Amino acid sequence: MTLAASPIRYPDAASRTVMTRRAWWLVGLNLLIPGSVQVLTGDRRLGRFGLGATLTLWTLAVLALVTWLLWPTVLYSIVSNSIALWVLAALLVFYAVLWVVLTLDTLRLVRLVKTAPTARPWVALLSIAVMVFVSGTAAYGAYVATTASGFLSSVFVAGPSQPPVDGRYNILLLGGDSGPDREGMRPDSMSLVSIDADTGQAVTIGLPRDFVDVPFPEDSPLYQVYPEGYGAIDGCEVDVCQLNSIYTEVELKSPEMYPDAVSQGSEPGIEGMRDAVEGITGLTVQYYVLIDMQGFEQLIDALGGIDINVETRIPIGGDEDNNGVDGWIEPGQQHLDGYHALWYGRARYGVAGGDYERMQRQHNLEAAILQQFTPATVLTKFQGIAAAGADTVKTDIPQSMLGYFVDLGMKTKDLPIITVPLTPDNGVDSAEDPDYDYVRQLIDEALTPVTAEPEEG
Repeated sequence: MTLAASPIRYPDAASRTVMTRRAWWLVGLNLLIPGSVQVLTGDRRLGRFGLGATLTLWTLAVLALVTWLLWPTVLYSIVSNSIALWVLAALLVFYAVLWVVLTLDTLRLVRLVKTAPTARPWVALLSIAVMVFVSGTAAYGAYVATTASGFLSSVFVAGPSQPPVDGRYNILLLGGDSGPDREGMRPDSMSLVSIDADTGQAVTIGLPRDFVDVPFPEDSPLYQVYPEGYGAIDGCEVDVCQLNSIYTEVELKSPEMYPDAVSQGSEPGIEGMRDAVEGITGLTVQYYVLIDMQGFEQLIDALGGIDINVETRIPIGGDEDNNGVDGWIEPGQQHLDGYHALWYGRARYGVAGGDYERMQRQHNLEAAILQQFTPATVLTKFQGIAAAGADTVKTDIPQSMLGYFVDLGMKTKDLPIITVPLTPDNGVDSAEDPDYDYVRQLIDEALTPVTAEPEEG
């Protein structure tokens, strides 16, 4: 092999032009094909190891891309598994260290003292910048993976998955307020989201908190105590016998009704609410998600705020007569931070429409979060989201179902959300004499167009 035939491996060290050109080639090769520099010019053993690691990484990347295109649920399931995330973190740390070693060795092989003086700082600067970017990105990815693993383990349970019922998943959303002026936590916001297991089409059923005479399924422990409905005969164990009081009564007065709740990732009060919602709607509730409003502010701030079209002027604080109001959320398109988003969904006094209007605002918040909670947002703000979510969200959705629900959620984002308003304007009087047969009829009418099979002919 002659010198002229292989200027990369056997350069003319006396020529600064050749050595400078060679330096740029080596830096480029190290960036594009890590390990190739060592194979061509230096330690072939290290080079073969680096090349093997590079080819393995490319193969994994191609497999991940193909899986994402053809079987996205599989990929989502992998990246939402705690063990898989730790394996991913270990791989990223390995590649971060390997790229540092290969880059520093490349700088040694470049032989900067033989290059043109004007090129030396640029060659070195580019090499170091690329090393910091690539290795730093891998290291940050490892950090995100380990943080995500801890977040998933703290929020999601390891229980068995539940099948869809009549082709749907029904998830109970509870917004709880455990403020210092309350005994325990009482859900102030209640919705049932029914999602088509194939298409992702979602139907949201808003549940007024003042539903009375709430029925329970016959197999519910609460049915044995209230066979005619919650508090319908001799009252109940708390001061107000309405839907959102069921959580407080069961949690504080009768937790023994649901002895297995905690071991299954739930709470007695939540299980009581689940039975109540099944009795009202006639639907099977597979999972629940509880959001503590005390941590909601931090979660919205971690997202970077949220965009909401405010329809009416909303007071911050105050009473029925707007005494003690600390400020206002003005009508129009607004970008709300966590504090103002919390009051947008929480404000009860001084707003026309009362609880029903408040319930609609809470649905608006849910829809806005669904639309704006993008993968890019999660990645760029993950640390804050994970910290807020671990203290704010409680659910019995198992980790094994996360991949499926992520895929289903991506479909849901692209479809309009159907809302079932259980309000007086729609013929439902929740506080006086609710007609639960009519409530179930409204729900069935909303679900039927989504799930009906096309007629043959």
